[in-house]
Amino acid sequence: MGKFEFKGCVEIKKLLGKRADDEHQLMDLIEDVSVDSIYYHTHSFFLRHYYLVGSYPNDFANWAAIQVRDHVLGEKLAGVTAYGYSRGVEDIRAQLIEIIDAHLSDIKVIPAVVYGQPFYFMESEILEISTGVEVSCMEEFIEALKIVDASAIYNHMFEARLRVKKGRSDFSIWIDEALGMKALAEKVEKIDSYMHSLEGLRNKLVDICNREFRNE
Repeated sequence: MGKFEFKGCVEIKKLLGKRADDEHQLMDLIEDVSVDSIYYHTHSFFLRHYYLVGSYPNDFANWAAIQVRDHVLGEKLAGVTAYGYSRGVEDIRAQLIEIIDAHLSDIKVIPAVVYGQPFYFMESEILEISTGVEVSCMEEFIEALKIVDASAIYNHMFEARLRVKKGRSDFSIWIDEALGMKALAEKVEKIDSYMHSLEGLRNKLVDICNREFRNE
């Protein structure tokens, strides 16, 4: 039976020198910036919010709703996630552009920052680091989930699926292939990670694994 090594991660951020003061500029720059920047503002968002995500689970939605005070666009952009993982980051970019373009077509005045902050585009590099935590069975896995650094939850749930392009989380792969618990692996894979903070996601994983383990 193969062991599972929990690996956390750190984010090295880079400011791109591109800023948007209104929603049209935001749309143009979303089209122009690197795919890593789109990833940073949508997926890496969760790595920066261990405990609370709120109603707007990406930087674009947060900016529109809070800084521009355009709650209508904020709500629309909040729904842009890769849940189900059928869409890559380029598809997410296209969807963001489509939503903003349609929104601007419906209004006469382009919403802009008045009292808030401009949107500064960034990108980052994710570096994987060892946590020193290794497990070989479900009981050990559950106990490790409770205490491991939250960045490991992000690394194995978000990074594995999209940036590393495995298509599945490291957790579900190991549970399926090493433990042979296919039903549990499917339940883990069906979790909508974008509906939870990392700590909320940790609790969800522990709960699902605990219930399945007790039923064995």
